[in-house]
Amino acid sequence: MTDGPVIIVGAGHAGYQLAASLRQAGFSDRVCLINDEAHLPYQRPPLSKAYIKGAAGPESLMFRPEKFYQDQKIELIAGRVAAVDRAARKVKLASGEALDYGHLVLATGARNRLLDLPNANLPDVKYLRILDDSEALRAIMPSKKRAVIIGAGFIGLEFASTARIKGLEVDVLELAPRVMARAVTAEVSEYFQARHREAGIRIHLGVQATSIEAEGGKVTGVSLSDGRHLPADLVVVGVGVLPNIELAAEAGLPVASGIIVDEYLATADPNISAIGDCALFNSPRFGGSLRLESVQNATDHARCLAARLTGDKKVYDGQPWFWSDQGDDKLQIAGLTTGYDKVVLRGDPANKAFSAFCYKGEELLGIESINRAGDHMFGRRLLGMHRSLAPEHAADESFDLKGALA
Repeated sequence: MTDGPVIIVGAGHAGYQLAASLRQAGFSDRVCLINDEAHLPYQRPPLSKAYIKGAAGPESLMFRPEKFYQDQKIELIAGRVAAVDRAARKVKLASGEALDYGHLVLATGARNRLLDLPNANLPDVKYLRILDDSEALRAIMPSKKRAVIIGAGFIGLEFASTARIKGLEVDVLELAPRVMARAVTAEVSEYFQARHREAGIRIHLGVQATSIEAEGGKVTGVSLSDGRHLPADLVVVGVGVLPNIELAAEAGLPVASGIIVDEYLATADPNISAIGDCALFNSPRFGGSLRLESVQNATDHARCLAARLTGDKKVYDGQPWFWSDQGDDKLQIAGLTTGYDKVVLRGDPANKAFSAFCYKGEELLGIESINRAGDHMFGRRLLGMHRSLAPEHAADESFDLKGALA
């Protein structure tokens, strides 16, 4: 059990959940949540989907109203942490204020990877990760006619669907040979490529942007590596993120592709932990180090750490799951499918509802489900119990999945 104040740097899903979970677990000392955005802590997933489509205001995204933080005695501090003094157990804010900590939690998240191209800093070149990004896109989309989206990952395709629904002409560029190539199987990629093309979205694979063209400070198009030119008055970039590890590195903590933590989410300094998108954690479940970008990972990290800080130390053993809403389709993923060598389909893609069961040998690694929530929930439960399912049973729609859980 920790003594003294808990200072949490970052007010995303991980930071918010940790503060709330500490109070739920009976932690009575000071809890400070440092937020470098000018909003109450909010949900991020709707930013590229429902929120950007609708007319609801920012308050619809907030985890809790301001009164919750007052009632729970969670101090919301607006500002940016400039440095960590580990010897004195203090964090120094850019404002000059210093805060003492008994335990410091780095929930610093990640930031967009920026595009290094001519004219990439023009006002009509946008990114989409935080609320201000989504607000800016909502404001300018009605005046735009043609968008080029660079990157066919989850964010890029979610925004592409939204822009098309809003009536824009849409082109998507992707260097890889298929969409979402790092995240899903070829079968799922092919389904989404077809669905987006049916919606009138033009997808260009195996090419990259070489420059953003402009005239009078306004975007006019994007030039491609194959010599083509796509007209555009809006460019949205989704080429991945970088974990925010600089604060930890400057404090002398070990970092790599994230802030290095053990299976308890502790850094090399026993008074500092890291959680969420920024944390490279040791996973007994998967036998190595992982850094995951998901709401599930962030919130489960937070709950696990809150338990440790209040006397219930346990290894983090969360079962990963993810989702993406693109047009009328919902993709849900249970488990980690990296390293699969066999895919078994359950259901027919032609019916717009199927699941890809991913195996390494006879071991089920994960399930990618499209419009089949039951399969997804089955996968989360089965994998959570460290169990598998024979490939022939996965392929047989008459096989009772619920019965397999008994």
